[in-house]
Amino acid sequence: MRIITGKARGVRLATLPGEDTRPTAERVKEAMFSAIQFNIEGRTVLDLFGGSGQLALEALSRGADRAVVVDSNRKAAEIIRANSIKANLFSQCRTVCADWRDYIKQNAGREQFSLLILDPPYKDGFLDEIIKRVRGADLLTEGAIILCESAEGGIPTPPDGYTAKVYRYGKTYVTILRSEVDII
Repeated sequence: MRIITGKARGVRLATLPGEDTRPTAERVKEAMFSAIQFNIEGRTVLDLFGGSGQLALEALSRGADRAVVVDSNRKAAEIIRANSIKANLFSQCRTVCADWRDYIKQNAGREQFSLLILDPPYKDGFLDEIIKRVRGADLLTEGAIILCESAEGGIPTPPDGYTAKVYRYGKTYVTILRSEVDII
């Protein structure tokens, strides 16, 4: 697993051994970021299920300003920090070891993000629940992009004011939710 392009291009990233996390396949990650490539520059990123941090670090490498990467697993948080250091992106990347629900509650209305990355455990309806909570906590800026990875049954329903574009890569689905304000 590596960072595909940008200022940290080619940096190899560590991941947790075993099956505790499910790293995004490189071709899926490439497709995800190609779909939003002209909308990454200057964005603030929130990745609520960080794993290795690869998705947030890819966004930073491609020009995002800063990222907060959340994971409830202490060992995953340590790997995210180590990967951000290795990629020379540590100063732009804050790692938080917390449950996603706790992070949302503690930061409601305190900071906002313009790119939300969601790659949680695959479960039907889970992305809809997460998106509802994040929006209810006022964590997204106007015009925020929501980038989701799921199985077929977990494809999120676009919330009010958003449109969805869904891509399929084998059994993996990528949904990009964009504010209708930005589409006009």
